[in-house]
Amino acid sequence: MALRAARWGWSRAAWQRLALALLWLGHGAWVLLGPNPARHWTTFLDVLSRPTQALAARWEGWRAARRDSGRSLAELRTENARLGAELAQFRTQQAQQAPRLAEADEAVRLLGLKQQIPLELKSARVLFATRPATFGGLILDRGQDLGLEPDQGVLVPEGIVGRLWSVGATQSKVLPADAPNASVAVMLIRSRATGVLQGLGSGRALIRYVSNQEVVQPGEAVLTSGLDRVFPRGLLVGYVAEVAKGDLELRVIVNLSAPLDRVNAVLVLPPQPPLEVQPPFVAPEPKAQQRKRGTP
Repeated sequence: MALRAARWGWSRAAWQRLALALLWLGHGAWVLLGPNPARHWTTFLDVLSRPTQALAARWEGWRAARRDSGRSLAELRTENARLGAELAQFRTQQAQQAPRLAEADEAVRLLGLKQQIPLELKSARVLFATRPATFGGLILDRGQDLGLEPDQGVLVPEGIVGRLWSVGATQSKVLPADAPNASVAVMLIRSRATGVLQGLGSGRALIRYVSNQEVVQPGEAVLTSGLDRVFPRGLLVGYVAEVAKGDLELRVIVNLSAPLDRVNAVLVLPPQPPLEVQPPFVAPEPKAQQRKRGTP
């Protein structure tokens, strides 16, 4: 002890007071903690570990959320890829069915026109067009096999197209109404003035032989007059675009109503149709006779 006292610089009395203080501290801790101090230590350690546990829980939750978001993003990308493939397939099918739908729509429109004109109309399809060339026209897929003849009128629901120029065994050529060597007998719907339509190309034509005394306004409808015996009277040709007075006659420019560059199917009139086509007579339905009063 003497050596220790010399080493630490404490006296014996100091060591005794230290031992007594530690003894009192141990006794006080035993009194405070009671007979089961392990429970208090566990509670104390739990209190100290709560922040760490909370931090660890938040960290684990963040990692789980990140895993879930990554999984959701992958699922969304997979779903988007699937929907994109379905959309591309749908567009491909739509593109494949578009010609059939257009042909069906054209057939329905031609059938409606057929029902409005009480004549024996024959239908044909346009194989290709040579309109950009000089004196070009439309080539139909029917000819003598359908009983077609030159100078038969050709029309679509929008208006007249032209007349048959040449007819072969299985094909025929249509001279469009806007061709320079085409002519159609026409009349103006308001004044009933008649004239001859001559083609100017690009869907336009000129009406000749209309007197300067006639009053013609832009936008006025132009119909067939039936005098050429190619088209019956009353079929739509187009609408007046420009009017100018000349030396002896009016210069009337007409925009043709038929879309000559987008025709896919046509109807062919019979040769030399009647001057004017009247709708078929429909007998009225018999009305039910009213019963007299007093009769059973």
